[in-house]
Amino acid sequence: MTDHTCGKIVAAAAIAALALVPVGAQAAQCGNSAGGFEAWKSEFAQEAKGRASAASLAALATTSYSTATISADRGQRSFKLSLDQFLAKRGGPTIVARGRKLKVTNAALFDSIEQRYGVPPGPLLAIWGMETGFGAVKGNVNTLSAVATLAYDCRRSEYFTDQLYAALKLVDSGVLNASTRGAAHGEVGHTQFLPKNVLQYGTGGDLNNVGAALSSTANFLKGHGWRAGAGYQPGEPNFAAIQGWNAASVYQRAIATLGRQIDAP
Repeated sequence: MTDHTCGKIVAAAAIAALALVPVGAQAAQCGNSAGGFEAWKSEFAQEAKGRASAASLAALATTSYSTATISADRGQRSFKLSLDQFLAKRGGPTIVARGRKLKVTNAALFDSIEQRYGVPPGPLLAIWGMETGFGAVKGNVNTLSAVATLAYDCRRSEYFTDQLYAALKLVDSGVLNASTRGAAHGEVGHTQFLPKNVLQYGTGGDLNNVGAALSSTANFLKGHGWRAGAGYQPGEPNFAAIQGWNAASVYQRAIATLGRQIDAP
């Protein structure tokens, strides 16, 4: 067979393959304002058929563009503060004082978690305190609307599209529904798990339950390489697992700092 003939065959095969691609196979078009959100939902629903159930897509259809989510996403200025400024803003001393008390009153729970996952109380209490003030402020934004808005928004569309597919699975399993409310980026529960983390690291139970939330958080850290007995300060082996929790360097160092103070005798 000559190179010319081979080229014709390859070209013909490529054209034939292209003809088999559905017209609507491209990803739904992202946007940066509320104007295109409803059209995007329709496009996404078509794209999601076969990956998401009719019931979960019906829940998605009830969502609305979340201006609160966009405002929060664009306003994370505290991550640019110094560690001391960040800890002051987040109420570091209060978190440590309350965390030490909770470590004592929930000793059996924390012992059980450490035996199973190797994670001591300090970093778990630091995360719990910083994320929701130990459950006091878990958010009041519609979860599906938040995740759908960020999947539509062009800034991190790919990342939150994955989160949206995870959220739709959680609708099917009954963990989420069209009325679920939480933090502005779609996080839920005492330690603010995103949908994909609920699927991957949730240990069962409602994340609005303290035990389930803390066990799931420990499982997250173990899944990110946490080793029982190793240190978790910057430069120590388990700090990498803390880095998996939040991308902001100051947040990572805050968890390590507060955790060490809570764990101190």
